Amino acid sequence: MRASTRPARDHRAMDHDFIARLRAQLGGPRDGALLRYSLGNALLAHGDTTGAAVALREALDFDPHYSAAWKTLGRALAQGGDTPAAIDAYERGIAVAQARGDVQAAKEMGVFLARLRKAAS
Repeated sequence: MRASTRPARDHRAMDHDFIARLRAQLGGPRDGALLRYSLGNALLAHGDTTGAAVALREALDFDPHYSAAWKTLGRALAQGGDTPAAIDAYERGIAVAQARGDVQAAKEMGVFLARLRKAAS
Protein backbone atom coordinates (compact mmCIF):
# COMPACT_ATOMS: atom_id res chain seq x y z
CA MET A 1 0.00 0.00 0.00
CA ARG A 2 1.41 3.38 -1.02
CA ALA A 3 1.35 6.34 1.28
CA SER A 4 -0.49 9.32 -0.09
CA THR A 5 1.73 12.01 -1.54
CA ARG A 6 -1.04 14.58 -1.20
CA PRO A 7 -0.67 16.86 1.82
CA ALA A 8 -3.27 16.41 4.51
CA ARG A 9 -5.86 19.19 4.45
CA ASP A 10 -6.92 20.96 7.56
CA HIS A 11 -10.49 19.87 8.40
CA ARG A 12 -11.38 23.43 9.39
CA ALA A 13 -10.34 24.62 5.92
CA MET A 14 -12.45 21.88 4.34
CA ASP A 15 -15.40 22.96 6.49
CA HIS A 16 -14.95 26.55 5.35
CA ASP A 17 -14.73 25.42 1.72
CA PHE A 18 -17.88 23.31 2.05
CA ILE A 19 -19.78 26.12 3.76
CA ALA A 20 -18.62 28.58 1.10
CA ARG A 21 -19.80 26.23 -1.67
CA LEU A 22 -23.21 25.91 -0.01
CA ARG A 23 -23.52 29.66 0.46
CA ALA A 24 -22.61 30.22 -3.20
CA GLN A 25 -25.74 28.27 -4.18
CA LEU A 26 -28.15 30.38 -2.10
CA GLY A 27 -30.64 32.20 -4.25
CA GLY A 28 -29.88 29.97 -7.23
CA PRO A 29 -31.87 27.18 -8.87
CA ARG A 30 -30.84 24.64 -6.21
CA ASP A 31 -31.89 26.83 -3.30
CA GLY A 32 -34.50 25.27 -1.08
CA ALA A 33 -35.08 23.42 2.15
CA LEU A 34 -32.37 20.81 1.57
CA LEU A 35 -29.68 23.37 0.73
CA ARG A 36 -30.57 25.52 3.75
CA TYR A 37 -30.68 22.42 5.97
CA SER A 38 -27.27 21.31 4.68
CA LEU A 39 -25.85 24.77 5.36
CA GLY A 40 -27.33 24.82 8.86
CA ASN A 41 -25.96 21.37 9.61
CA ALA A 42 -22.49 22.36 8.35
CA LEU A 43 -22.51 25.57 10.38
CA LEU A 44 -23.57 23.68 13.48
CA ALA A 45 -20.77 21.14 12.97
CA HIS A 46 -18.41 24.11 12.66
CA GLY A 47 -19.67 25.52 15.99
CA ASP A 48 -21.68 28.43 14.58
CA THR A 49 -24.95 27.88 16.45
CA THR A 50 -26.37 31.30 15.53
CA GLY A 51 -25.68 30.90 11.82
CA ALA A 52 -27.00 27.36 11.95
CA ALA A 53 -30.26 28.49 13.55
CA VAL A 54 -30.73 31.15 10.86
CA ALA A 55 -30.14 28.66 8.02
CA LEU A 56 -32.38 26.04 9.62
CA ARG A 57 -35.21 28.55 10.08
CA GLU A 58 -34.80 29.43 6.40
CA ALA A 59 -35.06 25.71 5.55
CA LEU A 60 -38.30 25.61 7.50
CA ASP A 61 -39.56 28.67 5.61
CA PHE A 62 -39.20 26.56 2.45
CA ASP A 63 -40.71 23.43 4.04
CA PRO A 64 -42.33 23.71 7.49
CA HIS A 65 -42.88 19.93 7.48
CA TYR A 66 -39.15 19.07 7.38
CA SER A 67 -38.74 16.97 10.55
CA ALA A 68 -34.95 16.80 10.38
CA ALA A 69 -34.71 20.58 10.17
CA TRP A 70 -36.84 20.96 13.31
CA LYS A 71 -34.64 18.45 15.15
CA THR A 72 -31.41 20.15 14.09
CA LEU A 73 -32.84 23.60 14.85
CA GLY A 74 -33.65 22.42 18.37
CA ARG A 75 -30.10 21.14 18.78
CA ALA A 76 -28.59 24.39 17.46
CA LEU A 77 -30.71 26.50 19.79
CA ALA A 78 -29.94 24.27 22.77
CA GLN A 79 -26.20 24.35 22.07
CA GLY A 80 -26.45 28.13 21.67
CA GLY A 81 -28.02 28.41 25.12
CA ASP A 82 -31.53 29.41 24.04
CA THR A 83 -33.41 26.74 25.96
CA PRO A 84 -36.93 28.22 25.57
CA ALA A 85 -36.54 28.47 21.79
CA ALA A 86 -35.05 24.96 21.66
CA ILE A 87 -38.02 23.59 23.61
CA ASP A 88 -40.39 25.35 21.20
CA ALA A 89 -38.53 23.95 18.16
CA TYR A 90 -38.67 20.41 19.55
CA GLU A 91 -42.36 20.70 20.42
CA ARG A 92 -43.20 21.98 16.95
CA GLY A 93 -40.94 19.37 15.37
CA ILE A 94 -42.61 16.56 17.29
CA ALA A 95 -46.03 17.74 16.09
CA VAL A 96 -44.78 17.84 12.49
CA ALA A 97 -43.12 14.44 12.75
CA GLN A 98 -46.20 12.84 14.28
CA ALA A 99 -48.43 14.34 11.58
CA ARG A 100 -46.13 12.89 8.91
CA GLY A 101 -45.83 9.52 10.59
CA ASP A 102 -42.10 10.06 11.20
CA VAL A 103 -42.08 8.05 14.42
CA GLN A 104 -38.30 7.88 14.86
CA ALA A 105 -37.81 11.65 14.54
CA ALA A 106 -40.66 12.28 16.99
CA LYS A 107 -39.09 9.86 19.50
CA GLU A 108 -35.65 11.42 19.17
CA MET A 109 -36.98 14.95 19.61
CA GLY A 110 -39.04 13.74 22.58
CA VAL A 111 -35.88 12.48 24.28
CA PHE A 112 -34.04 15.76 23.62
CA LEU A 113 -37.07 17.73 24.81
CA ALA A 114 -37.28 15.76 28.07
CA ARG A 115 -33.57 16.34 28.72
CA LEU A 116 -33.93 20.09 28.13
CA ARG A 117 -36.97 20.35 30.38
CA LYS A 118 -35.19 18.38 33.12
CA ALA A 119 -32.12 20.59 32.88
CA ALA A 120 -34.28 23.73 32.91
CA SER A 121 -36.13 22.76 36.08
